[in-house]
Amino acid sequence: MTDFTQLIDLASEKLGGTVLYANDDFFAPKENLIKPAAPVWKEGLYTDDGKWMDGWESRRRRSPRLDEEFDWCVIRLGMPGSVKGVVVDTAFFRGNFPSHCSLDACAADTHADLDSLLRDGAKWQTILPLSELAGDSQNKFEVPATERVTHLRFKIYPDGGVARLRVHGNVMPDWDALRARNSEIDLAAAENGGDVTSASDEFFGHRQNLIMPGLARDMSDGWETRRRRSDGHDWCIVKLGAPGRLTRAEIDTSFFRGNYPESCTIEGATSRDGDPTEWREVLAMSTLQAHTRHQFSLTDIGEITHARFNIFPDGGVSRLRLFGRLSEK
Repeated sequence: MTDFTQLIDLASEKLGGTVLYANDDFFAPKENLIKPAAPVWKEGLYTDDGKWMDGWESRRRRSPRLDEEFDWCVIRLGMPGSVKGVVVDTAFFRGNFPSHCSLDACAADTHADLDSLLRDGAKWQTILPLSELAGDSQNKFEVPATERVTHLRFKIYPDGGVARLRVHGNVMPDWDALRARNSEIDLAAAENGGDVTSASDEFFGHRQNLIMPGLARDMSDGWETRRRRSDGHDWCIVKLGAPGRLTRAEIDTSFFRGNYPESCTIEGATSRDGDPTEWREVLAMSTLQAHTRHQFSLTDIGEITHARFNIFPDGGVSRLRLFGRLSEK
C-alpha cells in the first residue's frame, strides 16, 4: 500500500493554503499549523503571553461550555483535492498537547468567505472521527478517500497545542476551466494535479519540491540526490495531472552551484494503470549550468501520461516545468 505521506500536502502554505480562523490562538498563532518547514524548539524563549512555541496553541479551558468543549480552526486548502490521510504533529508539545482531535471537510467555492462556511448551510462531513493524540509525536491517520474538498475544520479536545497539520492527498483541478484556456499549461505542476511518484534518491531534497508553485526559496526547496559513488544516474518519474502532448520544458537549477547535474534527458510514456514501461525520448542529452533556468523545446511523441526526468550523474534541481496541451476528454 502506498504511504499516504508521500502524496502532496494539500494544506501547505507552499500551495497557497491558509488558516482562515481559529477560535483561540492565545499562546501561538494559527498560521504556524501549515508552515512548510519542520517545527523547531527555542530553549528559553518567552513572549509576554508565555513560552514561545512553533505551532498553534490555545489557552487552558477553565469553564468549557456545553456546546463548545473543544477549540477549532478553519483551513482553506491550497488546492482542492481528495484527502487520503493526515498527520497531526505535536512536536515539542509535551504537557500541553490536546488529548484528541477530529477533522471535518466540505466542498465550497475556493474563495468562500468565513461567514458562508460557518453558516448552517455549509455541508461539513467528518473525515476523521474523534481520535486520540500522543504528545511530541507525528500522529498519522489514514482516512477513506474523500470526494473533492476545499476546506477543513480542525477540532482539538479540549485545548492545547499542535505544531503542524499535514493533509496529504491528490489535487483535483477544475479541468473544464483549464481546457477552456485553450493554451499551454504546466502538466507536471502540483497545482494541476501532477505528482512525482518515485525517485532514485532524495537524500537532501524531497522529489515533490520539483513541481511546487513559484521559484525555489533556497537549495533546500528543490530535489537533490546524494553524491553517486557507483555507475548509473539518478531519475524521477512524474505522473502528469492529465494526459497531454508536451511542447517545452523548463529545468531550473537555481541555488545549485557546486552540486547541479552535468546534464539531463526527459522521456515520455503512456499508462492508464500502473507504472509505464515503454519510454520514448522527448529531450535528448542536454548540458545544464549552475543556478540557471533552462528552456528546452521537446519532441512531440503524441499523448503521454508520465515523464521520466534523468539527471547525470546526480545533483540538485529546483523546479521542473513540463508545458503542453491537455488532451480532449
